[in-house]
Amino acid sequence: MKTFFKILITVIIIGIFIYTIIFLYGKSKEKPIIYETASPIEMPIIKKTVATGSVVPRKEIEIKPKVSGIIESIYVEPGQDIKKGDIIAKVQIIPNMVNLNNAQSRLNRAKINLEDAKRDYLRQKDLYDKGVVPKADFEDYEVAYTNAREELEAAENNLQLIREGQTKTSGQPTNTLIRSTINGMVLDVPVEEGNSVIESNTFNDGTTIASIADMGEMIFEGNIDETEVGKIREGMPLILSIGAIEDITFDATLEHISPKGVEENGAIQFEIKADVELKTDYFVRAGYSANADIVLARTDTVLAILESLLQFDNDSAFVEVETEPQIFEKRMVELGLSDGINVEVKSGVTKDDKIKIPERRM
Repeated sequence: MKTFFKILITVIIIGIFIYTIIFLYGKSKEKPIIYETASPIEMPIIKKTVATGSVVPRKEIEIKPKVSGIIESIYVEPGQDIKKGDIIAKVQIIPNMVNLNNAQSRLNRAKINLEDAKRDYLRQKDLYDKGVVPKADFEDYEVAYTNAREELEAAENNLQLIREGQTKTSGQPTNTLIRSTINGMVLDVPVEEGNSVIESNTFNDGTTIASIADMGEMIFEGNIDETEVGKIREGMPLILSIGAIEDITFDATLEHISPKGVEENGAIQFEIKADVELKTDYFVRAGYSANADIVLARTDTVLAILESLLQFDNDSAFVEVETEPQIFEKRMVELGLSDGINVEVKSGVTKDDKIKIPERRM
């Protein structure tokens, strides 16, 4: 019996030893690597660079008053379409009290002088008609009377100009009515009724009453990095993506590249402008942020592969093409235009080939 147990224990130990060897051998044996493949596809290739900016009206103006005073009435609101000559607001003139007092005093003196000149004129005319005084003496009084009338009219106009900002004899619409100078849409009215405004003159830009723009003609204004500005030129096409209008792109044409760069956050940026082709179904508001893809080069439908499929031997590019299941051969390829993700293949592979996806070492 003891012999039986000894044999049994020996057999169990040998069995465990053999199992351990087999397990370790199987675990140490490498599993075959199964490589995935990808096929070339026919697609257009577009090489582009990106500029960030916004869409703004090509023609936007600020309407400013010709007289200083207080806004009495406002007749427009943002978003309203108006035409050239339409009234935007009315300004109530608050005259300077010193100037007003001087003008009133001048008018009173002019009235007194006119009365005095009129009396002398009538007296001398009566004597002249009777032949008592010569014509030369009478003409002096006639001129004085005429000058007194002109002075009275000038004093009245001066007083009216100070009070109302316009004279009756000017033949022009009153300056207190602020009118639009172009056809367009009101973008902003930064003042309210009761606000004080300053006239536009040589020493002051004046208070903006309203901003008006032609929303039918928009441009893209953006910046491009100095590393990319050498690749672009005027006349290049742009593909414009507006953040507020999803899944829709607009065509544009580059029309201006600034000759001078500006430093922003440590990098030199150059301003660019592009004419935007608007679509009738979409209203583009002034100031929308946008990204412009500037098309540097493009091809029609060509055979292309992912750049990640390429391998390199010195200066030559090649791919590994499957000839039999999981058996690959090396093929040199001639490359064309690349957009950074896909690259045109001019020769070396066909549409039906299966290309090995290389393992990327970490």
